[in-house]
Amino acid sequence: MEENKEKFYKALVILAVASSVLVAAKIITEVKGYRFIGGGVSATNTISVSGDADVYASPDIANISFTVREEALKVSDAQTKVSTKIATALASVRKLGVDDKDIKTENYSSNPKYEWQEGKKAVCPNTGVYCPPPQPGRQVIVGFEVSQSVSIKVRNLDIVNNLVQGLANAQITEMQGPNFAIDKEDDLKAEARKEAIKKAEEKAEVLAKDLGVTLVRIVSFSENNGGPIYYRAMMSEAKVGLGGAAPAPELPSGQTKITSNVTVTYEIR
Repeated sequence: MEENKEKFYKALVILAVASSVLVAAKIITEVKGYRFIGGGVSATNTISVSGDADVYASPDIANISFTVREEALKVSDAQTKVSTKIATALASVRKLGVDDKDIKTENYSSNPKYEWQEGKKAVCPNTGVYCPPPQPGRQVIVGFEVSQSVSIKVRNLDIVNNLVQGLANAQITEMQGPNFAIDKEDDLKAEARKEAIKKAEEKAEVLAKDLGVTLVRIVSFSENNGGPIYYRAMMSEAKVGLGGAAPAPELPSGQTKITSNVTVTYEIR
């Protein structure tokens, strides 16, 4: 009997120790959870503050794209026309120092061109007059259209004006850009966000002091990034004189503004 009691008490001790370990582990886990934003028990008393910050920088790249579109009776002839014009255009681009890694074909297409032809009326035998119904109309291929779209990333902004003029001299009539941008835009976004958070923290500290409360922890965070705003001038019109070539257009790159707006919610007591 005594031996059974001893075993029973040992079992109770082991169970108590195991339960204590589990409870301690849960408490530690809960405590660690407080390190994370919004972790732990839901806050009931909170204040929310916002912070705004703008970062300005000059663009360091320009993106230009163009399309060559040609038609011919044979698809091979249309392809040859496109390839010839593309080669001439890209030769002027490479001459200015643009690397091949920054020249990319975005799209290449070849499509037949159709034309609707009305049906011919049939002549009734031995009468010489037209009698219904006429032969039905149909779509017929009258040629082919081939197009190729190319994008160019220009890392040296000093050549943008001449590059645009070179494409114009190569008879490129469908051109988009230049669109000036920041190559490493994420770095500027992080800088703007950091400044916005700092302003929100300062505002929260002042507000807590005015209210006579204490900031406990951050329970939520959100950011509204409106994206970069690019200030740039449109391409000036190049005027061609009699017997003369058009001057290179003036293309100011302007400045870029990146805005970050954050909202931080604090638990208070």
